[in-house]
Amino acid sequence: MTEEFDHIVVGGGSSGCVVAARLASDGGARVLLLEGGHSHRHPLLDMPPGIFKMINGSKFMTYHQTRPQPHLDGRVHDIPQGNVLGGGSSVNAQVYMRGRPSDYDEWDDILRGNNDRIGWGWDDVLPHFCGMEANNRLNNDLHGTDGAMKVSDPGHINELSRWFVQAVQGLGEPFNPDFNGSNQRGVGFYQFMNRHGKRSSAAYAFVAPQEDNPNLTVRLNAPVQRVIIENGRALGVEYRPKSGEVVRVRARGEVIVSAGALVTPKILMLSGIGPADHLLDHDIPCQVDLPGVGQNLIDHPEVPITAIANGPYGYYKQGEGWRMLRNGVQFKLFGTGPVTSAGVEAGAFVNPTTPDAPPSIQAFCVPIVYLDRDALEEVQDDYGVTVTTVVVKPKSRGEVRLASADPADRPDISPNLLQHPDDMQAMIDGQRFFLRAFAQSPLADKLERVAIPSPDDVSDEALRAHCKRFVKTNYHPAGTAKMGADGDKMAVLDARMRVRGLENLRVCDMSAVPNINAGNTNAPAMMLGDRCADLVMGRI
Repeated sequence: MTEEFDHIVVGGGSSGCVVAARLASDGGARVLLLEGGHSHRHPLLDMPPGIFKMINGSKFMTYHQTRPQPHLDGRVHDIPQGNVLGGGSSVNAQVYMRGRPSDYDEWDDILRGNNDRIGWGWDDVLPHFCGMEANNRLNNDLHGTDGAMKVSDPGHINELSRWFVQAVQGLGEPFNPDFNGSNQRGVGFYQFMNRHGKRSSAAYAFVAPQEDNPNLTVRLNAPVQRVIIENGRALGVEYRPKSGEVVRVRARGEVIVSAGALVTPKILMLSGIGPADHLLDHDIPCQVDLPGVGQNLIDHPEVPITAIANGPYGYYKQGEGWRMLRNGVQFKLFGTGPVTSAGVEAGAFVNPTTPDAPPSIQAFCVPIVYLDRDALEEVQDDYGVTVTTVVVKPKSRGEVRLASADPADRPDISPNLLQHPDDMQAMIDGQRFFLRAFAQSPLADKLERVAIPSPDDVSDEALRAHCKRFVKTNYHPAGTAKMGADGDKMAVLDARMRVRGLENLRVCDMSAVPNINAGNTNAPAMMLGDRCADLVMGRI
């Protein structure tokens, strides 16, 4: 190991960008940030709706495939993950959501059983959210305006999104002007991590301002193969750049793994950290027997409802031909129009069975026919609208295992979406509720027909079959190297995000969470990076 740094950050996703930038700037440390993917600087990544050009195939995505899922009649489905600096924040739909205070109070209760603990309740994490946020509308106890992450109202709102919001209000749900406010329930318009039509990814917000800082070294196309461990201490990492030879680098201080909830457990296991019997199966010497590595995989399942419009409503073909030219000119000359929309402008949080209880379903309104790659042939592409329903606190748990000891092989993943009967019932209830929204004016007046599921049969049996056919990831895998109490044998990390049984090794991405938050996970991932930086610098 000829090169040496104070700290090495493995994975330049949302969490990794934050922790690396802060350690280099606020901490004055020499930091190496290793990212396996590409540069984030690309026109389609920068523009809010560019992701819809890439979602079904792009070098900026890694398309993990699941194990065949028996409870879904053997289906195999994709879990796309960012393959780019900034990770999910560079390729996602940019929705800014934190979850609700009870999510973090739950973490705090779980982690009370730690020696040398720190608080993880809402009052503990809120300052991190506010400190990173530069909101263009809200400035109060729950929102900040001076942070690096630009958070904005949608730059353009399609008429189908407005009709959706009005239709759900017609069902008795309140209009909610801030889903990150004091109450999550209701329908309204999301806020997004962008400004003036340009994405505010973790790469742009946190790493780009440090480009002239000699303390921060960023290497792209540099996938890490394993953490180097000697005598119970993380000494550095091995990575393989494009040139092909393995490079070893040393950390004087800490190695911080932030490669995402699918790849972080893979790297840990390749390093000899994980279930001893599974490592033995792949002839990997066990450094620390931690059976929880790769277990507790949680993801938000989503299922679409798609309708065909009776007129030229929505974003159908707005990125093609003369429409694309018109929209591009409008954006370049005036900074307005459809190009300033992330494509998902409106949404809702509802509890279909007990309206005043905490919401069990999140919805996203997409003004196009929006389906996963394996379902594109199910509905003819046309003017239309899709509402996806998402179970926000799923009980189903999956796993990530090694497919082999070859670092080039992708992990073996079984997410088990909707495996728990309570998750399936919640999704059925959510589908039934939003089918009512499709039948409610003014949205109903603009629709020719609901294509899937058939509104003629909303029995549990029919909706269950629909859910099994179309359920997909909401792109929020989490929990595979969780923090937990000292007595929890499945806990990989302590409350300070340290890997148990080793020195100088932490995990700070969504792998670390004990349970998933109710809502999008990108903002929480950045919060984890921010807190990890404070932990490494001894500020907590």
